[in-house]
Amino acid sequence: MEKRDNKSRLLTRREFMKLSAAAAAGVAVMPGVASGNVAFPAPMKRRFGRTGFEVTTLGLGGQGSIQWTPDDVDPVAIILKAFELKVNYFDTSNVYGPSQVNFGQAFRKLNLVPGRDGYDETLRSSIFLTTKTMIRWAKGGFPRVDGVRNGTNGDPEEGAVGDVKRALTQMFGDGKGGYPDGAYLDMVMIHNLTSFEEVDVVYRGLEGDLDKDGNFGALIALRDFRDGTNITGLNPGNEKLIRHIGFSGHYSAPAMMEMIQRDKYGLLDGMLVSINVNDRKYLNMQHNVIPVAKAKDIGVVGMKVFADGAMYDKEARWSRAPEDVVRRVGTDHLPSKPLIEYVLTTPGVDTLIIGIGHIDEDPLKCQLVQNFYASQIAPGALSDRRRRELEKLGDRSHDGQTNYFQLADQGLTPPRNLRPGRDASNRITLVWDTAYAGSEPIESYEVLRNGAVVATIPHSPQASLDEPFHHRLDDPAGSFAVRSVDAAGNRKKSDEVTLS
Repeated sequence: MEKRDNKSRLLTRREFMKLSAAAAAGVAVMPGVASGNVAFPAPMKRRFGRTGFEVTTLGLGGQGSIQWTPDDVDPVAIILKAFELKVNYFDTSNVYGPSQVNFGQAFRKLNLVPGRDGYDETLRSSIFLTTKTMIRWAKGGFPRVDGVRNGTNGDPEEGAVGDVKRALTQMFGDGKGGYPDGAYLDMVMIHNLTSFEEVDVVYRGLEGDLDKDGNFGALIALRDFRDGTNITGLNPGNEKLIRHIGFSGHYSAPAMMEMIQRDKYGLLDGMLVSINVNDRKYLNMQHNVIPVAKAKDIGVVGMKVFADGAMYDKEARWSRAPEDVVRRVGTDHLPSKPLIEYVLTTPGVDTLIIGIGHIDEDPLKCQLVQNFYASQIAPGALSDRRRRELEKLGDRSHDGQTNYFQLADQGLTPPRNLRPGRDASNRITLVWDTAYAGSEPIESYEVLRNGAVVATIPHSPQASLDEPFHHRLDDPAGSFAVRSVDAAGNRKKSDEVTLS
């Protein structure tokens, strides 16, 4: 790692020693974990949505060197270091190569495998372990559908249920399909949803008749393994293998919004979403899907704080090899600390995950230690003005065009699906679905009759497709439209609806 001036680092050595000395005065170490010669401060925590679990503001991502491991890096040591720091949120995936196997090796060192001598149930219950499946269908032999991707990391393709069991065998079992009684995953997420077609597939069997002899979406099967039921016929042992269900997305805020809005069943407890200082340069997450998630009290995990390394040494593309993993702590022109602070002060974000490329005995060179300290920030610690200043940092890399994984900005849109309806008293109403925000949040909707504003309806996140916006028409004759209005005063009008 190159030598750099301390001014570009997150903490000076004096600041680090001062914090560590203060921590030594009485900070409790995570159960079952020895802290060695350094006592780290107790990490800040936030409530993770309706799960009620208190997550640390920094979570360990399962990519970085845990997935693409350089020859001189021990991925298990990275995981153990996170436990030493008392990080309690851990993320991996069935499509992250050896990541789950590396977690499994660490879990054996930490006595986290049920049924083995010394199993530390207290430590296991103190962490939140999430894995992900990129398969949209419940079982193997799934049909090919345009616009629907099914990412697998093994053979044969066994469906989402197969991925759940694969994760358990790799992290807690024999790696060959077996896993011990008492093993469980805190959350399984349907990973990297990108399209409305994919949302359609994952809901199959929930919205309409379930054909057990055919195939159906992942959600109804994951519910069986959450609740210990066998509605799908895929859980004859009535196993309870997962505690919560969620989803992730990097690309399409509109598709992710629909994923939440279609959940009439109380299935979705967590969401993993890309969010960084360049978010508002694209069809952004912070004014679109994140508010919808929080309206349903879904826990929100941020990712791509460094744009998968594109903020630093890597070109703006997906990582593919160890050479792509960033192993420094920021750069002189773009420190990592403010990038982390931006994500954790984005309204609605509960924690963030970061993949680690390098740990070091020198805390000033250790990515994990430095990211840990940067993440000790309260949700409202930065003013809106300061957040806007931090957004300018994103221009220092690729002229701000780092988020190759995100839809292009399209600006404020008009309200969607404007249509007539009736209220509970059978009075004629105008009904519409949410607009999509541009770089500024939506504030209201203006109802127009024959071109004149007759009502202003405040905007709030639309949490359900069954709960659209509406306005009762005292005089239903005329030509009507609805115009969305954002915080900067931008307006976009819908097509007109003529009533007589």
